Amino acid sequence: MPEKKKRTEAKEETPQTGAKVNFTTAFPATVEEIIGRTGSRGEITQVRVRVLEGRDKNKILRRNVKGPVKIKDTLMLRETEIEARRLTQNRRS
Repeated sequence: MPEKKKRTEAKEETPQTGAKVNFTTAFPATVEEIIGRTGSRGEITQVRVRVLEGRDKNKILRRNVKGPVKIKDTLMLRETEIEARRLTQNRRS
């Protein structure tokens, strides 16, 4: 079984306060298709994205996005292994 790589974190100091800031690695992915809206109030958009870098390069995933999104937008994904559940079209009348 292949070993999992540990998440690398970059640490930077802010010049104003000297506080430490931790950054986790993220992988860019472009939005290829907007599937639909989800969430109790329709505030989440489900999209299909193509991962551009990393171990899962060129993998297509279904993800939920909060906020405005359109086709060809680039999202930074912290992880590329988990995929969102499919939207069901069975709604009560």
